[in-house]
Amino acid sequence: MTETARTRQREETRRVLLHETRALFAAKGYAAVGLSEIVAAAGVTKGALYHHFDSKTDLFRAVLAEVQEEVGAQVAAAADTEPDPWTQLTTGCAAFLRACADPLIQRILLIDGPAVLGWHEWRAMDEANSARHLHEALQSLVDTGVLPAQPVAPLTQLLSGAMNEAALWLATNPEALPDTITALDRLLTGLRGPATN
Repeated sequence: MTETARTRQREETRRVLLHETRALFAAKGYAAVGLSEIVAAAGVTKGALYHHFDSKTDLFRAVLAEVQEEVGAQVAAAADTEPDPWTQLTTGCAAFLRACADPLIQRILLIDGPAVLGWHEWRAMDEANSARHLHEALQSLVDTGVLPAQPVAPLTQLLSGAMNEAALWLATNPEALPDTITALDRLLTGLRGPATN
């Protein structure tokens, strides 16, 4: 077997492990899935799993990163359909709630993520992905005068926390998604202040 073929095989094994593990974690939750079940679903040996990941936690971290990237891509794609920076923000925030309304996303991203990795590591990953983009969007709106001058870091944390909490609440109230998006839009509109309403 050539080196190129071995590289392709390793990449395919990793892809299959991530795909099968994500499906198991999403359906059952991290705690209910064992390594034997993972390797059986992926059709690989435990040795192959350990070649790619140091532990079940390391595998979960990779699955979570993949989910975060996908949600981020959905949010960016929705926001990019809008020409106006303000509408990009509101559309992106609504897209985040829609993406997180999926129970399979909620379990990995918002429930198991902090529980498995710990609050600090989960927050660092969230910060590197969605919170960073939210901060950049808010900073741009402040810099261009769309939003009144204000400290952006705490505003980012407040909005990110509110949206994460709303996404968790939607897990038991999925029918409330339209009302939740309406409430979020009102909250965001309130940031502009009376002068720009």
